[in-house]
Amino acid sequence: MASPELAVRSLRDEAATLLQELIRLDTVNPPGNESLVAEHLRRYLEANDVACELYAKVPERANLVARIPGSGDGPRLLLLSHTDTVLADPGEWQLDPWSGELRDGQVWGRGALDMKGQVAASAVAIASLAREGFQGPGDLIFAACADEEVGAGFGLQWLVEAHPDAVRAEYCINEGGGDRLVLGSRAFWVCSTAEKMSAPFRLTVHGRSGHASRPGIADNALVKAAPLVERLGDFEDEPEVGPEVEAFLRAVCGTVPSPREAITAARGVHPLAGDIVEPLLGTTLTPTMISASEKRNVIPNRCEITVDCRILPGHTQAEVEAKVASQLEGAAYDFAWIEGQGGTRSPVESPLWDVIESFVDEIEPEAHTVPLLLSGFTDSHWVREAFGTVAYGFFPMRTMEPELAARLIHSADERIELDDLELGVRFLRHAAARMSSLP
Repeated sequence: MASPELAVRSLRDEAATLLQELIRLDTVNPPGNESLVAEHLRRYLEANDVACELYAKVPERANLVARIPGSGDGPRLLLLSHTDTVLADPGEWQLDPWSGELRDGQVWGRGALDMKGQVAASAVAIASLAREGFQGPGDLIFAACADEEVGAGFGLQWLVEAHPDAVRAEYCINEGGGDRLVLGSRAFWVCSTAEKMSAPFRLTVHGRSGHASRPGIADNALVKAAPLVERLGDFEDEPEVGPEVEAFLRAVCGTVPSPREAITAARGVHPLAGDIVEPLLGTTLTPTMISASEKRNVIPNRCEITVDCRILPGHTQAEVEAKVASQLEGAAYDFAWIEGQGGTRSPVESPLWDVIESFVDEIEPEAHTVPLLLSGFTDSHWVREAFGTVAYGFFPMRTMEPELAARLIHSADERIELDDLELGVRFLRHAAARMSSLP
């Protein structure tokens, strides 16, 4: 029988090899082509006696769902991930973004952190458990989904509508957390339990077109839009401390300051703590795109401003629209929401939270596990909304500094430490085993 050390090393190598293979399959979205990864994962998992199904709205954009059936009607655990990536400009990288090169204990390539590393770790976790004859009272499910980065209706959003039983589960582990933060000489492991709503909107300002050589006789919509952009950039919401931020502040600061003092109090412990809290106290409005004339010498009669808007759970788009109207009082424009997704939360107190906390206690007994609200959007929203699933974001990383990881996601030279990949496999196996012991 192999020693525990050899077994861990074997899983580390297995996960590293699989991740390299996945990175070499280009799934930049758009167009996606996630079936490349889905088929590769199916071959790997079926070779390890894990039952798999592919679900695809269109052939080239398949979602893979693998399952170790439970022995009864116990709680189901879903290991959730996505297989698409954002684009990469090879000219910005030190290495080929799709090389999957292993260098100095790191696997390089687009998606290494977001999130083919977790895809590979989840696949190796469920495959290795299957080899060992694992069976819990409820199903252990692994879903590697398409189209998370764009959300055009080919991935988990479509799955929960068209094939809900494929991914229905009481508990879910996804991306969005797992950072180890050292704040004020204490270590904290962050688990995301909620997320803000992604609710971008568009403002349209109208004017009258004309020749650019005679600006005095036209009504330049772009010029009229400029003050609106500035006023949107100056927006500050009335701060509030929700349950996730309250728990984070209590753990980090030892007390819960007032909403207006929260950022200062967090920064008093560590600047990073203040940076984390700042966008989580209210709605944020960030102008990101503008469109006006398509010709240099034509004054635009129409200017569109796109604003990235993130709304706290429990608040509505109607409330925010009223705040925008107040911020832009006196201005003339048309307002239209582009979408509204997310803004969901899971309870912090749950058996899955206990499982995550037990893992942190095992690897670093003196550290604290803390919940947090995500300012971004993840696929956890779809299973929370569809099934009431308790969904957390947690994939532990302790070798790569969280500030570096944050800079590398969606950027050049993305890479993951092998030590962190191995730790992720270890956590997912731990979670499956602990969840299987629930009554």
